[in-house]
Amino acid sequence: MVDSRNAISRDFRPSRDLAGPQNGNMPRNYKRTSNRQSWSQDAMKKAIEAVKEKKMGWLLASFKVPQATLRRHALEQNKTVAPAAKGLGRFQLTFLLEIERQLVEHIKLLETRMFGLTRTMVQELAFELAEKNGFSYSFNKDKDKAGQEWLDGFLKRHKHISLRKPEPTSAARTQDFNRPQVRKFFDSYQEYIDKHKLNANRIYNVDESGLSTVQRPQKILATAGRKQVGAITCAER
Repeated sequence: MVDSRNAISRDFRPSRDLAGPQNGNMPRNYKRTSNRQSWSQDAMKKAIEAVKEKKMGWLLASFKVPQATLRRHALEQNKTVAPAAKGLGRFQLTFLLEIERQLVEHIKLLETRMFGLTRTMVQELAFELAEKNGFSYSFNKDKDKAGQEWLDGFLKRHKHISLRKPEPTSAARTQDFNRPQVRKFFDSYQEYIDKHKLNANRIYNVDESGLSTVQRPQKILATAGRKQVGAITCAER
């Protein structure tokens, strides 16, 4: 049986108008040892805009960025990074932050549709994303997935998603749990209570046995702080 969760995850495509990726893989606890490229990306972006809009010349549009660096980025002579991004050293991001943000939104979308991705599935999706789009990467080609260090760095950069333990929900329950069906149930429930004149002290919750007929799903990546997270599992038997 085809895993529909994998099939849906393959639909992710980054925006085509983004610049190429940055090479390498950031280690878990990298500490900067150089003072080079101490300028901010925001300052570089403003300087590039000022030059291109002819508000300032090369000499005046410093914004505390080196003139040679400004010229190279404005003319887009550095093909491995976006115009205002940094590209120092071998420990760099595999994807531009904008592409990573799109990946985060894709992960959150799948989670809301009850097809949340596990850690391994996100690693496999990252590998496929880099492979199909021609991005330079240092992932393991034998395993066809991104490494643990990439995933750890990805989660550190995007703290609004985290590993969560989803509540197992059968496909049948997911399909039937909608507004019309819920309203129909409570209308019938209220009608029964009124008919038999039942008080609250005669209503018991008998669904607390702790027994489950659905599989227990693995932890998935979901929006941090979300009160309830679900995942579709095999139907009850």
